Amino acid sequence: MDFDLVVIGAGPGGYTAAIRAAQLGMTTAIVEKGKTLGGTCLNVGCIPSKALLSSTELFYEAQKQFAVHGISAEGLSMDVAKMMKRKDGVVRRMARGVDFLMDKNGIERMTGTGRIAGPDEVEVTGDAGRQRLKAKRILIATGSRVAGLPFLEFDGETVLSSDDAVALGQAPESMAVIGGGAIGLELGSVWARLGTAVTVVEFLPRIAATFDDDITQALQKLLQRQGLKFHLGSGVESAERTEGGVKLTAAKGDEKLVLEAEKVLVAVGRKPNTEGLGAAEAGVELDERGCIKTGAEWQTSVPGIYAIGDVVAGPMLAHKAEQEAIAAVERMAGKPSSVNYDVIPSVIYTAPELAAAGLTEAEAKANGNEIAVGTFPFQANGRAVAGGHADGLAKVIADKAAGRVLGAQILSANASELIAEAVLLMELGGNAEDLARTIHAHPTMSEGLREAAHAAIGEPLHT
Repeated sequence: MDFDLVVIGAGPGGYTAAIRAAQLGMTTAIVEKGKTLGGTCLNVGCIPSKALLSSTELFYEAQKQFAVHGISAEGLSMDVAKMMKRKDGVVRRMARGVDFLMDKNGIERMTGTGRIAGPDEVEVTGDAGRQRLKAKRILIATGSRVAGLPFLEFDGETVLSSDDAVALGQAPESMAVIGGGAIGLELGSVWARLGTAVTVVEFLPRIAATFDDDITQALQKLLQRQGLKFHLGSGVESAERTEGGVKLTAAKGDEKLVLEAEKVLVAVGRKPNTEGLGAAEAGVELDERGCIKTGAEWQTSVPGIYAIGDVVAGPMLAHKAEQEAIAAVERMAGKPSSVNYDVIPSVIYTAPELAAAGLTEAEAKANGNEIAVGTFPFQANGRAVAGGHADGLAKVIADKAAGRVLGAQILSANASELIAEAVLLMELGGNAEDLARTIHAHPTMSEGLREAAHAAIGEPLHT
């Protein structure tokens, strides 16, 4: 079979690329080894974790916060099996949506493992045997997989990956989480809300290290209030299986830290899926981390072979993969298209959420910028107080002379939604005064970002 484009991998990057290619008139095939489309994000990552976060946040609020609203909620309990059934239903619904889009756009779906057999050929091995697809272009969108520790092999029962932690049958008594980034904090929060004693062990001196200090310290205090415990600046060195779970030994400076837990979640990052792909054999160059090297149009060192998403350098985020997918395919079609890597938002979906885009305050200073920083606490925001979501703050970092917004960070309920305004502002090259003078509905949480902009231009209103 001959195609204009064969996409290997059907995660957010892969299926978005296939859809856009078909819209632009390319005959397109998509190859996916899994039985369902959507990749890690839809099946075991972004979507199921958000379903569990939503369910457990409701349960936690009912336990801890309903009473202040005058709502009596005695005798609450959580049916974990039913929660998981709902989560699985959400995943199935979204997967059916991707299937529909493949059919709607006339995309040939191939189930099996895709391997590059040459610069214009993909071999697919599946239940139906082996098939060879001829392609004018090949797009690699194989994503990433969980990274582990050499002394802690995943078993799905006691030593868990994030894939395992979204599918537990019941809340364990205790859980040690190795890694204080987005995955560790989110899944640690899920199980802590259901009564699990969660301890986070982080090698760096603070959690969520890609955000600014003041933001991460505030988040840590809020998570501690919710029951999570933290050991920072602690590197896990060894593990021993015990009758009741695992005993971890970590180094904290000159001291040794010993922790025992029923379950251990290893959340130390992810690594690109390039093994068995045939890319290196085809002449595709990889970097020292195993990521595929690409040029300006996401083309690899082999003409006609492209790569996007987690398998190339940059943040491993679904929305980054989607935007690269659109841009790469449009460039294939001769259309002008690009990705602004400077304003890709990042989010940690704890409660409250933490979201950021652009430069942190530390990065802006390191770049030599003379900056103006404005912050605003949500305790002074009417909608936040009225809704019982007054924890957190909004922060705007701007160039002091030009006023151009360089970055923004938000710690609040719905921060994942609120950050979009800052992303749009920076995409258009806007400044802090533009944001401060933009009328926001009152009362709304979005006013918090506007107030931070007022503070950045030296005109604070409500603080």
